[in-house]
Amino acid sequence: MTDTQRRRVIAGLGAACAAAIIPSWARAAAWPGHAVTFIVPFPAGGPVDTTARFTTQPLSQLWSVPTVVDNRSGAGGIVGAQFAAKAEPDGYSFFFASIHHAVLPSLRDNLSYDIRRDFEPVGMAAVFPIVLVVNPSLPVNSVSELIAYAKANPGKLSFSSSGTGGGTHLAGELFNAMAGVKIQHVPYRGSAPAMQDLLGGQVQVMFADGPSAVPHLKAGKVRALGVGNPRRSDMLPDLPTIAESGLPGYEAYSWSGVLAPKGTPADIVARLNADMVRVLSDPATAKGMIAAGAEPRPGTPAQFGEFVQAEIAKWSEVIKSAGIKLE
Repeated sequence: MTDTQRRRVIAGLGAACAAAIIPSWARAAAWPGHAVTFIVPFPAGGPVDTTARFTTQPLSQLWSVPTVVDNRSGAGGIVGAQFAAKAEPDGYSFFFASIHHAVLPSLRDNLSYDIRRDFEPVGMAAVFPIVLVVNPSLPVNSVSELIAYAKANPGKLSFSSSGTGGGTHLAGELFNAMAGVKIQHVPYRGSAPAMQDLLGGQVQVMFADGPSAVPHLKAGKVRALGVGNPRRSDMLPDLPTIAESGLPGYEAYSWSGVLAPKGTPADIVARLNADMVRVLSDPATAKGMIAAGAEPRPGTPAQFGEFVQAEIAKWSEVIKSAGIKLE
């Protein structure tokens, strides 16, 4: 038995003993008694970190205890996930997972953690729209026109993304598969250089995160054809979804939600979920998040668990079909 497994057994026994003595409603009502840490597996300033701060700051006010955002970045989200998987399941450490953690199981066969086995779902926090944009020189004004153009001009179109295996790359590969076209992927090291080459005409198409796309849309430097959300985006309410604009059934967007280390007491998970729903439903919080490129999407632990399972299965098929491999 490893040290981590031994700690989990001891923590589980302790939780069981406490549950036998203290009613679950009383424990949840008394929690949290001190600072709560939320592990974010990406650097400060990114969309997942921004969502974490919009969520945890009002939680701190609600609980009258500090909330700590602990940025553990590295290896595309793996470092933070590894750290969170080993955290004590005592209700004082949680993890902001993202779409990366639904994709990584299909890209890496040597992960030291299992996103399904080592965590409990707490709840979805936000979605980050992915916007299909094109260089204005491309003679298309809708998704259906882009598909027709790509079929009539095989090999002539390319799309940029913020990196191989990321959400914007997979959005493009899903588009190729569903539309029956082959728009060539060109990976970049981040959204900024990917957008610069779209503006310069080196690539013609981009599946862009909302904050990268919106300023250039407003300036008329790119043309938007659709958003990958299942419904119209709060950021761009007049822009149709990609499904509406010519590719029925298409959905691709980034997201973030909270997981707890396996074994965290269920009553504490339920309490955190209820409090997350409360703060994410606040109009002032929602307005600030939307302005920052995140759209709050609170829900139940069961809904988030089912969503993560579906995302893992969905992107596994896309990765296999496209033959995506990390260098």
